[in-house]
Amino acid sequence: MEVEQLPDQVREFAVYLRNLLARLDQDAGWCGIFWQRDPDGMRVCLTGAEVPPWDVVEALLQDLGVGGGSCEAEVEAATVRARALHRASLTAFDARPGGRDLLGDRLDVMLREQRYAAERQVQLAQLLHTAATREQAEAMRLDLAWARDDHERATARCAELHRRIADLDRRPPPPPVPVPQQRPQPAPPEPPGRSKPPKERKRRPRGSARFAGMPDEATPADDTPLPTALTVQGPLRDSAASPRGARFAGAAEGEATAPPAPQHLDSEARGAIAACVGALLRLRAEDRGGEAHGVLVEAAHWPAARFPLLAAELNRAGLGADWATLLWETASLPADLLVAAADALAAAGRTADAQQILRQGVARPATEIGASVLRLTGEGRHRETRALLDAYVRVRTPEEAARSVHDDPGRLVPLLVEAARGVSDERYWDVVHALRVAGFHA
Repeated sequence: MEVEQLPDQVREFAVYLRNLLARLDQDAGWCGIFWQRDPDGMRVCLTGAEVPPWDVVEALLQDLGVGGGSCEAEVEAATVRARALHRASLTAFDARPGGRDLLGDRLDVMLREQRYAAERQVQLAQLLHTAATREQAEAMRLDLAWARDDHERATARCAELHRRIADLDRRPPPPPVPVPQQRPQPAPPEPPGRSKPPKERKRRPRGSARFAGMPDEATPADDTPLPTALTVQGPLRDSAASPRGARFAGAAEGEATAPPAPQHLDSEARGAIAACVGALLRLRAEDRGGEAHGVLVEAAHWPAARFPLLAAELNRAGLGADWATLLWETASLPADLLVAAADALAAAGRTADAQQILRQGVARPATEIGASVLRLTGEGRHRETRALLDAYVRVRTPEEAARSVHDDPGRLVPLLVEAARGVSDERYWDVVHALRVAGFHA
């Protein structure tokens, strides 16, 4: 985006940022580190094409107090002004078309960064005990300090992105666009013997490791949003008589037509949740991030019924970033546990969280998706199978979806095609075409 096209608030903050950097030594302090680690990210922020995370601005203001010759009162005043300009800039930046989807993509990136940094802390803490020399130990301590800084910044950026998404969701919707009176005639349906060419898929920019959202064209984006419901709305035998939508999601005869109702928790479950939140508060206060991450990994394997209350208690305790990390860990669970967690969250009204873990959960290899579908269908868990495949064909490309049937085309192709048909006619034909190109009869 050219500077002339920027909203006034974004342009004003970009000017402020350039003036701030003009007062700093570009090769020293955090400014020098940022230029070294992500020069492209710095440049796009200075032009106004992107708005940097607040932790970056805050670090630059620290440089102003240390090496910029400003007294404490001047730095404090500069911080107040920078905060106001930064918030106004974010508000205008996020209000652009596609801003909500872009924030979701960037949050996914930062959750990965947060998880990687937490795992890195645990690895380095273990290696530190094996250092053979003092020099090795000092080098590991330095690496551990950087891993902690990366985790702190990723955690702060996850919280900032969550806040921006919440702010955007609270804004009133834009006025509807007038619909032309003259309606176009629908095109005739594609005959079964032909398939449409695959539609060219646009890619949204994801984020770089350092600045949480600088454009990175190498990372694919998810173009198709998940539905409000979690379970798939498959092809219905009689659309006039059959229920459709969130609560009925392709139910077959003899199957339950809705996800399980919320379960009541006993005193043991509530006590475990309270103990988990208390442990996280203590570990965060003591700056023991690696151990806190271990607590979250353990909680991800709890019964799914505990997740809604755990989410509420974590957010009430100011641990929203930990809940975001827990969601990421949950997305790595086996498919049956993943769908159970999504069901529990959706039943409790946390639909966005449920959609997030399904979207992230189907990012696993195509062959693993196919194996999970075979296992679920073998156990007679057809509703969970539909939920998994529905999310998969919405999020992944048709070519990726086609690769999931290699282990057992006879069983997997019909299930995949049915799921694609439940999404849209366009997705159905795209998946059918991809299957034929891959050598499978659809």
